[in-house]
Amino acid sequence: MTETAFKHMRDLPSTHLLGTGTPACAGCGGLQAIHQIYDVLGKNTVFVNAAGCMTLLSVYPFTPFRGSWLYTAMASAPAGAQGIRDALDILIEQKRIDKNEDLQVVVLTGDGSAYGMGLSATSSAMERKLDFIYLCYDNEGYGNTGQQYSDATPHAAKTSTSTGPGGYPGFKKDLFSIWAAHKPAYVATVIGAESLDLARKIQKARDIEGPCMIISLSPCPTGWDFDPSLTAKVGKLAVRTGIWPLKEYENGNITHTRKPAKRLPVEAYLNLQGRFKHLFEPKRDEKMLADIQTQVDAYWAKVAS
Repeated sequence: MTETAFKHMRDLPSTHLLGTGTPACAGCGGLQAIHQIYDVLGKNTVFVNAAGCMTLLSVYPFTPFRGSWLYTAMASAPAGAQGIRDALDILIEQKRIDKNEDLQVVVLTGDGSAYGMGLSATSSAMERKLDFIYLCYDNEGYGNTGQQYSDATPHAAKTSTSTGPGGYPGFKKDLFSIWAAHKPAYVATVIGAESLDLARKIQKARDIEGPCMIISLSPCPTGWDFDPSLTAKVGKLAVRTGIWPLKEYENGNITHTRKPAKRLPVEAYLNLQGRFKHLFEPKRDEKMLADIQTQVDAYWAKVAS
């Protein structure tokens, strides 16, 4: 990256602030989280965006950010981040830009890339100790192309490609544990509905050197089939039922940052979403509901032990 190219990227114009006029779906849980994350990180950032829902935020040369933006193929965002980070380090070392002109490099992907197509490149980036923040907005499916199931789709959810009476027969991949196994600088789960927890974790990631990996559960009114006005409620119920544990990995230790004092039954969360409607109508699927509750109970029993 030349000095001229860097300054051009840094100073690209923006038509509006994040969220004003952006073409994301109403009630998007991913955008809800990104709003808050950008408030913490500020304009001295470069977003490396893998193909996905958030690709729609940018129409060259405009983006909804005051910082910078690079678009990549779905599996290539960590490689793009490596190139930018290396270029910035070289420019600073050669004193062609000042240290205060440095940018925070942020990879932005959906779960299709994070859990699947881009996992190999992400693994390599963590092994190289790349200094970046990786943000996955996890809407539990390929939301930009019709909500096909992904490696993040939960058991029994109906998608456009799992339409049988039992919904998706597989199980959501434990990406948090896969990432933590690489021993990066930091791994955390967040959700836009829990703003204070999210802000604290993003501030921590911002100030840590090395790979910082963030998974944000992103309720999707379009793909999950619920009213957009319920996004925050669905997000809070994901936490209160224990389906989405808020936790972080640092220095080899896993800490749960929010433990529900009294967990609500999982059906309080499932019943708001059309993708789980078949568990309640025309007849309650008591066995499947019990199985899902048992899985969640087993997780928290292990945490308590």
